[in-house]
Amino acid sequence: MSLPLVAVYTGECIGKVKESSKEVSRCSRSSLVMERNGSTRLLDSGPLGPDWPSLASLGLSAEDLVARSSFIGGSDANVILSGDAQRILKLWRVKRGEDELEDLSGKLAVMLGSWTEPFNRQWYEQRSGHAVTSVNEVARCAVHTWRRATLDGYVADLEAVWEAKHTSPFTKAEEVLARYMPQLQHTLAVMGCERAVLSVLFGNSRWECFEVAADWLYQADLLEAEQRFWDCVRSGELPVVQPPPPTPKPAGVREICLEGNNRWATSAADWLQHRLAAKKHAGATTAIKELIEDDVARAFGHGVEVKRSKSGALTIREHKA
Repeated sequence: MSLPLVAVYTGECIGKVKESSKEVSRCSRSSLVMERNGSTRLLDSGPLGPDWPSLASLGLSAEDLVARSSFIGGSDANVILSGDAQRILKLWRVKRGEDELEDLSGKLAVMLGSWTEPFNRQWYEQRSGHAVTSVNEVARCAVHTWRRATLDGYVADLEAVWEAKHTSPFTKAEEVLARYMPQLQHTLAVMGCERAVLSVLFGNSRWECFEVAADWLYQADLLEAEQRFWDCVRSGELPVVQPPPPTPKPAGVREICLEGNNRWATSAADWLQHRLAAKKHAGATTAIKELIEDDVARAFGHGVEVKRSKSGALTIREHKA
């Protein structure tokens, strides 16, 4: 499996902010108000300073919590590829309606991440010069209706999905990328985008921005894992723990030209030639598996054979008569 391409941009200490005249930074002179639907609006600030979003306005509504049982979202992808059997089983029970989604309103890290998301967005806009739109919009996969993604935002200038995270100042960049790579690649697949921007606040001392490229091989493995999990949700079978993907490593921000590299030239030609075939192969794999009913142990025809393991997993291979 090839690793997703990652570019890293490092910002200055967030405690050294200076007022900017840019439109995206008008909040330095105005109050940012978060509506219940997650959108923001600007009001003139009063003598007491800005109105911060209330804790009651954060998180999911009761309707949203019920709706989450009907699809697989980006945060679910993180659980499915976590390798944690207990978390996967908990998610399976929630999706089947046998258990309630954990109440995170008392989790400081979760609530702080939600509360600082508007600031994170403004900080990214100020430092990058790119506006973030489509905040909290829901995207639905055109092929797999059970796959959805709720956007933190979208950067039209880059044609990139924008994701905000707030983590410990002691967390390493590679740990953040490994933790949220399933969510990023899930959202990229649902949106059909080529790259994502991950904007991360490390405590209150550091900000880093990662550009992550879409990886079709990674997304194919992710889709297969999600499909297996969703099949278990519908059938009632216990989910099988999928092995976590390799930890992606930052590729840096250097730009180099490899026009004179023969190995690069050969690999680049192969990549361009087989890219669409790889996507078509992944789609065909999913379509074939969807045709296998729960009580079928083996199916074959037209040179392809599908077998079901004791754990319920489906395997496709070439069938020779």
